[in-house]
Amino acid sequence: MHKTLLLLCCCLLFACTPPAVETSGQLADIYQRNSLRVGILHGPTSYYIGVDGPTGFEYELAKALADRLGVELSLAPSFHLDELLDKLETGQVDFIAGGLTLTPSRTERFRAAPPYRWINEVVVYRQGATWPREFADLAGPVVVMKASSHAESLAILQQENADFQYVEDPELDADELLQKVIDGSINYTLTDSNQLAVNRRLFPQLSIAFTLNENLPVGWLLQKSQDDSLYSVLIEYFGHVYQNGDLVTLEDRYFGHVELFDYVDTIKFIQAIDHTLPKFKPWFLEHAGELDWRLLAALSYQESHWNPKARSPTGVRGLMMLTMPTARQMGVDSRLDPQDSIDGGSRYLQLLLTRIPERIPMPDRLWFALASYNIGWGHVEDARRLTQRDGADPDKWLEVKQRLPLLRKKSVYQHTRFGFARGDEAVMYVENIRRYYDTLVGVDERQQLEDRMEQQRQKLVEETNESEESSALAPPSS
Repeated sequence: MHKTLLLLCCCLLFACTPPAVETSGQLADIYQRNSLRVGILHGPTSYYIGVDGPTGFEYELAKALADRLGVELSLAPSFHLDELLDKLETGQVDFIAGGLTLTPSRTERFRAAPPYRWINEVVVYRQGATWPREFADLAGPVVVMKASSHAESLAILQQENADFQYVEDPELDADELLQKVIDGSINYTLTDSNQLAVNRRLFPQLSIAFTLNENLPVGWLLQKSQDDSLYSVLIEYFGHVYQNGDLVTLEDRYFGHVELFDYVDTIKFIQAIDHTLPKFKPWFLEHAGELDWRLLAALSYQESHWNPKARSPTGVRGLMMLTMPTARQMGVDSRLDPQDSIDGGSRYLQLLLTRIPERIPMPDRLWFALASYNIGWGHVEDARRLTQRDGADPDKWLEVKQRLPLLRKKSVYQHTRFGFARGDEAVMYVENIRRYYDTLVGVDERQQLEDRMEQQRQKLVEETNESEESSALAPPSS
C-alpha cells in the first residue's frame, strides 16, 4: 500500500510538459552544458553494452529523462559504486543510477529521488548443498561486495547477533559473487531478488536459502543540497513514467519474463545448448537474415526442443514446427529436413514482422510477431482490439498480453473476429522464448570471451617461443 501511495503522490505532481529552464541552480547548469551527467553501474540489471549498443533498465530510464529535458545523456559508467559516490560528492555527475537500494546510510549521506522499484534481499546457496533455512544453519560466512547495501544489512544483523559472520570482498561485484557460489569458492552470498532472477538464466543451480529483507526501495541518488531544481524534475519524471505506463512497460521488458523460474527446464536447455545446438547452429546463422540467430534458435527450442522429427497432435512438424500450409507458402519441400525447416521458419517470422504496424517499435513488434507465429496474427489482432476497447494501448505487448488469455472465454471470443484461441499459451510461448534467448546470449557472450582469452594466451605463448628461438640463434657476445 505504501508503494502505491508514494507513486500516486508523484502523479499528483506530474506535469504534461517538461520543466521550465531555471535561471540558476543544478537544472540551469544541465541546460547550459546541454548534458545530463549520470553515474551508472555496469551490470545486467543496470547498464551494459549489448548487440546494438548501450542498453539496460537504468540506462533506458536515464536516457528517457535526458530526452524529456532535451539534453544529451553523458554517462560515467563504473564497476565500483565507491567511485561513483565520490564523483557525486565532488559534483562530477548529477546523480547516480544503478538499481541502488536506499539504505539508511545512503539516504543520510545523499538525497534520494523517489523510489521506482522494490526488491527483496535473499541469501543464496548452490542447489545440492544443505539447505540453510535460517542464519543458524549457515556453514560459513556470507560473502558480499564491500561497501554494498548487502554489507550494510549484514552489519545490522551482526549487531543483533554477535556470532553471525560475514565477509566484505573488495574485488568482486554481485554477479561475480553469484558465480563464486556456483563454482563452490564460497558457500553463500546475499543478493537482490532481481539480480538473482537475471543470473538464474545462466546459473539455474543458484537457490534461495531464505529472505533477509523484503520490499526495500530502489532509487537514484543526488547530492544533498538546498537546490531543489533537479530533485523536483525527478519527482515529476517518475510521476510521468508511472502514470503513462512507461515504467511498468520497461520493467516488463527487462524483468517480466524472468520472474517465473523453472529449474528443470533451465538445466535441460543449457545442456541442449552444449550437446544439441552445435549440430544446427550453422544453419541458424546462415538463415537468420535480419534476425539475431540466437532468437531464431530460441524460437526453435520452444517449438521442438531442437528435435528435427518433432510432431504435434495438430500435425505441425519439424525443427520449426511448421504447418503444412505455412511450409507450402514458404516453399519448404520437407518439414523434417532441419535446414529447410530453419530456412522456412526464419522467413515466415520475418514475414510476420512485416505485418505488424510500423508504428509499433521494437521489441514489442517482435513479441507480437512471435505470438502470431504461435496462434496467428488474426487472434493477436483480436486481443489488440480488446485492449483498445478497454482504453489501454494496443501497441504495447504488456497491455495486449493481459487480454490474450480472454480469447479462451466464450463470452469474449464469440464477439471477436477470429474466435477461440489459446491466448494464455501464446503469452507463455513468448515469455519462454525471451528467457531462452537471454540464456543463449549469455552463454554465447561468455564463450566469445573465453575464445578471446584463449587467443590472447596462444598469441603470448607464440611470442614467447619466438623470442626464445631468436635468443638461441643469436651469436654469442664477444
